[in-house]
Amino acid sequence: MVTPGPCWTGCAPSTRPRRSPIAEPGAGAGAAAALALFREVAERVPAYRALLAEHGIDPAGVRTAEDFARVPLLTKENYLRRHPLPELCRDGRLAGADTVAVSSGSSGRPTVWPRTVLDELAVARRFEHALYSSFRADARRTLAVVCFPLGSWVGGMYTAAACRHLAAKGYPLTVATPGNNVAEILRVVGELGPLYDQVVLAGYPPFLKIVIDAGTGWERYSIKLLLAGEVFSEAWRDLVGRRAGMTGAVTDSVSLYGTADAGVLGNETPLSVTVRRFLAGRPELAEELFGTRRMPTLVQYDPAVRFFETHEGTLVFTGDGSVPLIRYHIADDGGLVPYEEMMHFCRGHGFDPMAELAERETARLPFVYVFGRSLFAVSFFGANVYPENVAGALEGDAVNSWVTGKFVLFVDASGEPRLRVVVEIAPGAVPPSGATTLLAEALRADLRRLNSEFANYVPASHQTPVVELRPPGDPEYFPAGVKHRYTRP
Repeated sequence: MVTPGPCWTGCAPSTRPRRSPIAEPGAGAGAAAALALFREVAERVPAYRALLAEHGIDPAGVRTAEDFARVPLLTKENYLRRHPLPELCRDGRLAGADTVAVSSGSSGRPTVWPRTVLDELAVARRFEHALYSSFRADARRTLAVVCFPLGSWVGGMYTAAACRHLAAKGYPLTVATPGNNVAEILRVVGELGPLYDQVVLAGYPPFLKIVIDAGTGWERYSIKLLLAGEVFSEAWRDLVGRRAGMTGAVTDSVSLYGTADAGVLGNETPLSVTVRRFLAGRPELAEELFGTRRMPTLVQYDPAVRFFETHEGTLVFTGDGSVPLIRYHIADDGGLVPYEEMMHFCRGHGFDPMAELAERETARLPFVYVFGRSLFAVSFFGANVYPENVAGALEGDAVNSWVTGKFVLFVDASGEPRLRVVVEIAPGAVPPSGATTLLAEALRADLRRLNSEFANYVPASHQTPVVELRPPGDPEYFPAGVKHRYTRP
């Protein structure tokens, strides 16, 4: 399906909105909005009233940010799965929902989330931030190609809806929805791409890499990438950027931090990418700021729309929706850095991230950093090994031409314990002689460099992983049409 925006090919691109659409809430606005939402939800949502009563909490006694910080955390187990879906909605009514979305079920069975147009509009603000600040889509005729799976799963339909809202607002934006069909994506881009100033591919990072590798002549389309769902390295950004003919490292690709629970919570900006690229080359500074040398996704967010807190090194947020969530423990490992603190940290280490950025590309919004969920790590001799510790070795120049970047990481305890990595071969590629040994040594070097637990906990005799190569689309490890999982129990 192709949905034209208000300006089709041949029209002069709209210059609206001329004024920056990025809101910068004042000090305390996030906490105030969270308290106001708490009061409404405590009054109108039956399941939340029951939870407060169960914990002996009088909503009238929650008046300050300190009071709010003592309100119980919500989880799927203690809240969402204990109540019928209507009781999670205002006034116990599901009838107000326009549609439903389904979570990926990556941490359990899929969860149904009712949605309305108002929910979509809140998410569209984050898409607008990305399309305006990074891609300048308010002034460039843009073809947005939705490469997420379509259907009830949250990514594809939400992305298409958000982009259509921006087209209705006046952006010269056309939405095409081929979904995760590589041949159809290439057909759409080849046929329609030349009619636009730029083409935005929206999808999961490993899938978009497959799309880029399957096509040719990308430099003709001024490609931009709108990414979600996974942490990726700056080396990956550079690698895929080169193959797609992209020229602006900090403005040509944007990662969204989103969940089925509440849509998009934050987005990369030229500022956050600039900071991340600075830290990626200085792991000791990343460790000082984030507490680890692992490189997280780093985004900015609007605290008046999604109010973040931290709990024991994990993220908690409060946000409105058809199922409003108060202090919802999303369980993503990560943390928060206020805007001024981030600027002070960078400048204190001799780097001014604002030096090369235009005014429209920056916003004084706080930062949230996200590693993903610790349940996606594997434990080996007591060291937590994360997928991002492995991904970088597959992006090196000696390797990236014959692998897709997908892998499965697990510990084989059937005999002598070994860390095993199954790697997908790129379509049509022939790995060189000694490929598994080459990869194993590259993985060992990266693991020792990036993961101090691995370097110190794992005996030297066990630090070289066992690497296995599998063909593209291998049904056991890399089945087509489903969200890829990088670890196995």
